[in-house]
Amino acid sequence: MTRAFLVVLDSVGCGGAPDADRFFNDGVPDEGANTLLHIAKACDEGFAEQGRSGPLRMPNLDALGLGQAVRLGGGVSAPGMGMQPYGRFGAATEASPGKDTPSGHWELAGVPVPWEWHFFPKMEPAFPEAVVEAVREIAGVEDILGNCHASGTEILDRLGARHMETGWPICYTSADSVFQVAAHEESFGEERLQELCRRLAPRLHAMRVGRVISRPFVGSPEEGFTRTSNRHDYAIAPPAPTLCDWVHAAGGRVQAVGKIGDIFSMRGIDEVRTGPDARLMEHLSDLVDEAPKGSLTFANFVEFDSLYGHRRDVSGYARALEWFDAEIGRILPRLRPGDLMVFTADHGNDPTWRGTDHTRERVPVLCYGVGQGSLGQIAFTDVAASVARHLGVPSSGPGRSFL
Repeated sequence: MTRAFLVVLDSVGCGGAPDADRFFNDGVPDEGANTLLHIAKACDEGFAEQGRSGPLRMPNLDALGLGQAVRLGGGVSAPGMGMQPYGRFGAATEASPGKDTPSGHWELAGVPVPWEWHFFPKMEPAFPEAVVEAVREIAGVEDILGNCHASGTEILDRLGARHMETGWPICYTSADSVFQVAAHEESFGEERLQELCRRLAPRLHAMRVGRVISRPFVGSPEEGFTRTSNRHDYAIAPPAPTLCDWVHAAGGRVQAVGKIGDIFSMRGIDEVRTGPDARLMEHLSDLVDEAPKGSLTFANFVEFDSLYGHRRDVSGYARALEWFDAEIGRILPRLRPGDLMVFTADHGNDPTWRGTDHTRERVPVLCYGVGQGSLGQIAFTDVAASVARHLGVPSSGPGRSFL
């Protein structure tokens, strides 16, 4: 029996989404956004020199076809990329009406989103009184702070001290379909925060809000505040069985690395390994040695998105890409004969773009272990169908295998 590894580089898009004009950042359409292309151009032109220098260097993924995937996605070649690939490569287009994490991952796992997500208006207050009252009741507090659209780091700088004075949770949202709650791990309590989000989630899910996210932090007004790695996403369950369910139902084991367990509400998941991206790479490396035959390892590396894309940090994003590529270069030779490793993304987050939201883009699809050549422009759901076919498990949904 074979094994499959599906690795999502969160937000590493390659441009060219045909409906990008329908999605916006600060009122400007995403048409023309291209995460990989614009990072490569910035590096080539000397505008990404913090902590690194020179052209973007990703030789291992480029050798699988990353540069060719960028060209397929957006129709333009990225500087420093374009090696003759020894892997299979394509560019995938999303059908779901969103550019968020659950939509992208569910569709990569074979299930497009069949509904429109609920988004909170960009006004203050942002939340209906019934939602605010639910937070007050569950948390046992007089009021909440925030009640607005905000950056997760900016709102801590602005309201962290007030939170510690009052004990009121900081509630905010973004351009995604999310309700986020930030609270101090010590003065408010990390377990108390998780319980609040867990109990609140069903009410938000009934409104078609995709995720309730806990955002624990530490620090003080004097030293500043820092978010910790104890974030948890309480996501609405997928509307139909996904690739994880298909593999699990067929008797295969599913290992979730990163926030995959949260994204899929633990459906079809046998094991979860979490941590910052450096730790996730160690988990992925370990599973190359440990994962049993017939298993799926499904991984998400989130820091491209959370630390660099949303913060519009081009140098940081480039550093993260180069680090990932170097680490993967040490893992690929250790895969066993018959293994499949797929690299892809769930949406874009062009750090050169206006605003701080995700960008609507196609995503690269790179395959190691199944020959070489172009897959062309494919659908997100084709990834799930192909992984299922490789593992020999029955699949459902609209995807078609490219293997």
